[in-house]
Amino acid sequence: MLSIFDWFGYQLTMEERYGLIKKAGFSQVMILWGHRLGRGVDYRLAPEIAREAGLAVENIHAPTEGQHALWRDDLTGQNVEQCYDICLEDCRSLGVPTLVIHIPGDDCPVTPSGLQRMQRLTQRAEDLEVNLALENVQNVRNLGAVFGAIGSPRLGLCYDCCHHYNGGVDTDILELYGRRLMGLHLHDNSGASRSCCVQHRLPFDGDIPWAQVMEKISATGYRGATALEPMYWDYQELPPDVFLYRAFEKAKSLDRLRGR
Repeated sequence: MLSIFDWFGYQLTMEERYGLIKKAGFSQVMILWGHRLGRGVDYRLAPEIAREAGLAVENIHAPTEGQHALWRDDLTGQNVEQCYDICLEDCRSLGVPTLVIHIPGDDCPVTPSGLQRMQRLTQRAEDLEVNLALENVQNVRNLGAVFGAIGSPRLGLCYDCCHHYNGGVDTDILELYGRRLMGLHLHDNSGASRSCCVQHRLPFDGDIPWAQVMEKISATGYRGATALEPMYWDYQELPPDVFLYRAFEKAKSLDRLRGR
């Protein structure tokens, strides 16, 4: 199974976007949930349009605006929790198995209020029979605090290789939390897009040691899709179909490195 993040760039309608993703060879798609990047008010139609194009919906990614307020014991923190709660309900109603969210970085250590929020969100995920996947975004200590306190099988990890390597690999995230792996964000670093956090390039176009990364993913026993999260920032000279064909070929190479 090969998957890709749906909002990879270019000015395309959702119908065009998902049609090109399917034509390139992908079988699944990850959907950005919300109005960002010009998606507009019709973003909730995306799962239906993707399925009409022949794509399964692997997960949706909650909005990231305000994510650092999740631990705060005030209205802004309540608003973030409410946003994530609505996204969980959307997963249930739209038949999407997993919600990916960001929790605050380690410069904002988890608070009692924040941990209570995560417990409520996890309970909500259990009640709705939806997975809640926490993405690693410079938040290894906070991930450890949350995972250490909440053992639910509905709470897991979305592993982002570029966030891991750009933030330093002193902590082996997959060794620690690989048994809780629920999703992947595979993309490369380096390149010209310094303003874009030096990430979201196509695999093998940067410095990520892919053989090592895929071996570690394989060792976790994870059976989900090999899922790419590239953007067109360093490839704007390419038509979208060519960009997607390149992405698909690289996804196949990563899948082979998993031994599949």
